[in-house]
Formats: sequence, structure tokens, C-alpha cells
Amino acid sequence: MTTDGSSAWDLLGDASRRDIVERLAAGERTVGDLAAAMPITRPAVSQHLRVLKDAGIVRDRPVGRTNVYSLDVQRLASYRRQLDAFWANALDSMRTDEEDG
Repeated sequence: MTTDGSSAWDLLGDASRRDIVERLAAGERTVGDLAAAMPITRPAVSQHLRVLKDAGIVRDRPVGRTNVYSLDVQRLASYRRQLDAFWANALDSMRTDEEDG
């Protein structure tokens, strides 16, 4: 599970990572909370969180002996801009193709 974190497609192209981001959008969660609600193991959740954290989308803070994870909304917004730009360009291309055809 490697990604250089340069692309929203790389990060969110994985269904488990999208699920984690969706769950964190609802509020902070621990690895155990996330794993209990997902069909993957706790170590797999931890690996996905590490990828998201390395990309700056997720941050953690210690609470007792565990970490609580949350989204970094500003960093996530930069990835959203990547996706928005992609779709804007794709839709413009489709309109141009329709007009030419």
C-alpha cells in the first residue's frame, strides 16, 4: 500500500481510505472505532491512516494511551481542488467534443 500522496486519485482511489475519510468527516475516531465499523482489520486501518496522515489529510493527537484521528480540512480542500479541476476540464472537453460533432 504505497502512494506518494501527490494525487487525490492515489489517496482516495482506495475504497477503504474513502470510507475512513467519510467516517472522520463525521468526527474524531480512534483506530478501534474505525476498525469496528469496517470490514478490514485494525492493522489495515492503521496502514490506511498512515497513508492519509503522510499526505496530510489526517492528523492525530494522543489521548491517554491511544491516538484520536481527525481530518485536516485545509489540506483536504487542496485535494478537492485537484478533483474539481479535473472534472471541470473533463466536462469542458466533453462539451467541446459535442459542439464539434
